[in-house]
Amino acid sequence: MNLEFLNLAYFGNTIRQYLYALGAFFVILVALWVFKKIIIVKLKKLAQKTKTRLDDLLVKILSSAGWPLFYVLLSLYLALKFITSPALIDQVIYYVLLIIVAFLVTKTAGTIIEYGSARMIDKSEKDDKNIDASVVQLVSKALKIVIWVVAVLVVLSNLGYNVNALVAGLGIGGLAIAFAFQKILEDIFASISIYLDKPFKVGDYIVIGNDSGTVKHIGVKSTRVETLQGQELIISNRELTSSRINNYKKMKKRRIVFPFGVVYETPTEKLKKIPKMVTNIIDNLKITEPGRVHFKEFADSALNYEVVYYIKSSEYDVYMDTQQEINLKIKEAFEKEKIEMAYPTQTIFVKK
Repeated sequence: MNLEFLNLAYFGNTIRQYLYALGAFFVILVALWVFKKIIIVKLKKLAQKTKTRLDDLLVKILSSAGWPLFYVLLSLYLALKFITSPALIDQVIYYVLLIIVAFLVTKTAGTIIEYGSARMIDKSEKDDKNIDASVVQLVSKALKIVIWVVAVLVVLSNLGYNVNALVAGLGIGGLAIAFAFQKILEDIFASISIYLDKPFKVGDYIVIGNDSGTVKHIGVKSTRVETLQGQELIISNRELTSSRINNYKKMKKRRIVFPFGVVYETPTEKLKKIPKMVTNIIDNLKITEPGRVHFKEFADSALNYEVVYYIKSSEYDVYMDTQQEINLKIKEAFEKEKIEMAYPTQTIFVKK
C-alpha cells in the first residue's frame, strides 16, 4: 500500500503528524471519560460503604474536576504537542486551561477547609469542648478568601500582568480599611484568640471585674453571659481578652473559709472538743476534705472559731448545699453537747 501521501505537508505539518495528534486527542479524551464515568462512579460506591468521610472527600475532589470543557481542552492541549501549531492557539488554550486549573485547585482547597471545619465542630460536640461554630466558620472563610486572592494573583502574573503594583495597591487599601474598621477587627481577632487560647468555653461560670455569669455564646464580635440575676450581659471580645477573667469551671476544688462563735460561758473542756467535732462532720461528707479548725479569737461578744475545708466541686449550688448540711450538723452537735452559739449581746455588770 502506498502511504506516501502521509508525508504530504500542510501548514508546516505532515498528514502523518496530524493523524498522530488526532489519535492522541481521542485517546486522551476517552481515557478521561472512562476515568469520570467508570472509575469515579466505582470509587463513589466504595466510599458509601465505608464509615470514614475522608474517602468521600477524595471522591468529591475528583468529581469536581470532571468538566467536559476541561477534558476537551486538556486533550487538545496535549494533542497539539504532536504538531507545530500557531503560537496564538497554543497560548489561548494554555491561558484558558490555567484559569480552569486555578479555579479547580482553589475550589479543592476550599472543600478541604470546609471538611476540616466540619470535622472540628463535630469533634468538639462529641468531646464536649463547645468550640463555637461561628468562630470556626469565620476562620474558614478568611482562609478561603486568602486562597482566592493568591489564585487570582498567580493567574494574572502568568497572563503577563505586573502584580507588584496591584499588591502594593491592595496593601494601601487594606490599611485604609483596617483603620476604618479598627474596633471591629480587634473584636474579630480577639474572638480568634479566644478560640485558640480557650480561656473559657460555653457553659463556664466566669467573673470579669464586677460582672459574673455563665457563658452562653461566643460570637465573632462579642460574648454573651447569663448573670445570676437572669439578664444577658453582652461583652465585646476585645474587652474580654484585655481583662482578668476568673473561670470557676476550671476550678477542681473550692476552698471554703467560714467563722462561727460560741458564748463566753462555754467551759474550756467543751471549747477543746469543738475542733474535733467540726473536723469529723466535714470528714464524714464524701464531697469535702477538712482543712483546719481553730479557736481564733476573743471577740466582743463571742469566742470565735475559723473553719477551712475543701469541696470537690466547682458548682456554686453544690457548695451552698454542702455548707448548709455542715451548718445543720454543727448545730445538732452543739445542741447535743449543750454548747450555745453566740450572737451579738451586751452584758452589764452592776457593782454594789
